[in-house]
Amino acid sequence: MKFAICNEIYQGWKLEDTFAHAAQLGYAGVEIAPFTIANSVTDIPAAERQRIREAAARNRIEIAGIHWVLVKPEGLYINHPDRSLRERTAQYFCDLVDFCGDLGGKVMVVGSPKQRSLLPDVTREQGREWAAATFRNAVARAEQRGVVICFEPLAPSETNFINTAADALDFVRQVPSPSFKIILDVKAMSSESKPIPAIIRDSWPHFAHFHANDTNLKGPGFGDVDFKPIAAALKEVGYSGYVSVEVFKFEEGAEVIAAKSIDYLRRIFA
Repeated sequence: MKFAICNEIYQGWKLEDTFAHAAQLGYAGVEIAPFTIANSVTDIPAAERQRIREAAARNRIEIAGIHWVLVKPEGLYINHPDRSLRERTAQYFCDLVDFCGDLGGKVMVVGSPKQRSLLPDVTREQGREWAAATFRNAVARAEQRGVVICFEPLAPSETNFINTAADALDFVRQVPSPSFKIILDVKAMSSESKPIPAIIRDSWPHFAHFHANDTNLKGPGFGDVDFKPIAAALKEVGYSGYVSVEVFKFEEGAEVIAAKSIDYLRRIFA
């Protein structure tokens, strides 16, 4: 199994140092949050994108992809009633696909709970229709760039729009494409009534990325989630993508989080 880690864990670190440390610990990839580099990916010139890609290659690390894609710039929304706002968001998704492809990334994770929750008077059906339209051009661009856009089901505590893997699968089928799939996230799946191994089996082969974390918002091995049945299910279905460490509480520091997480994952997936 290939392991990756998200770069925002390395708060204040230069990307080159993040790549070097991740590689030293044995990670095969780094997943990049664009907001850690610039307010908008349109502000990142081609030369800087190439520099980042080359820095990763020098450290023998892959750029797995990008995530946390709508943290910045402010004001974007996937299924807002304002058509012009949806159109700006749709264009930015295309820009994000190009940024991901320019870095050599293969997956673009879309969670963005604050930019997708159904607003008052917007029905579930209308929200799904608007959201699907917002993704349509980006999915076509992703096909051209060799990128897979992965829509993320999230817990009801985070958003009221698409809370289960089954709902996410139904949603991405509105824009049929091998470049539009879902991502599975341990923290998010823990909010479902269905056991995580069953979600994995039922979602295969329609997920293209996997986030490893715990319900305590820390890394794998830092909480009570037992990853043994999760690892067994991933092996059973033949998943060969990244298991990427994504956490939301950083108090232990990047070095401890990164080291303890990969040590735990190696033991579990051995």
